[in-house]
Amino acid sequence: MDKNVEIDSAGILAYHQGELPDSRMRAHAAKRGYNLVHRSRPVVTDDFERFDLILGMDDRNIDDLKDRAPSIEAMKKIGRMTDYCKKITTDHVPDPYYGGAEGFEYVLDILEDACNGLLDAIKQSENQ
Repeated sequence: MDKNVEIDSAGILAYHQGELPDSRMRAHAAKRGYNLVHRSRPVVTDDFERFDLILGMDDRNIDDLKDRAPSIEAMKKIGRMTDYCKKITTDHVPDPYYGGAEGFEYVLDILEDACNGLLDAIKQSENQ
């Protein structure tokens, strides 16, 4: 599906722009076979044109994304990452930075579940 799907990551704030993910997250992700090398960047207006979905991690992210959406049509692209979870029941992806090792592992558990559900949703929409 890598020829049909483009995935990117961006934050609300530009505070960490150009930086790698937190070293603790990179270490926990590496244990699962992920190599996190993406540099932080803020969400920009062009993202609403470029992508079909803009997924937030929590209510505050979603509110901030709605504030940045350049149109009502663009606002319709905004969703919640955890809406794609199939195994884990949660309404947000928590900030792992204050939860110790367990916090990072839990965030990865949530994101793996949500990404699997998102992939299933994309496949399903392609078949319609």
